[in-house]
Amino acid sequence: MTLEWMYWTLPTAIFCIAIFLALTGMTIWQTVSPSVERRGFLPIPTTPGDRLFIGLVSALYIQLAWLGLTDLSLWIALLVGVGWIVAVMLWG
Repeated sequence: MTLEWMYWTLPTAIFCIAIFLALTGMTIWQTVSPSVERRGFLPIPTTPGDRLFIGLVSALYIQLAWLGLTDLSLWIALLVGVGWIVAVMLWG
């Protein structure tokens, strides 16, 4: 029986570190200065932590749809995903 291991490439490591830093930063920010819920273009009242989670999950779906539906570069999808996360964080 052989084990299949995940190979850590530089982009994979950067992605995982960025997500970890974003979640750590959000935790520290909300601990130091708790925020109140607000309404934006999302149909529910959200806190910054909620908007970060919604942005990350929906950016994942953007990436998967990009992979499945186009042959364009994933770097473009990365820019679209990051832009979407920023939009959700600012106006969501």
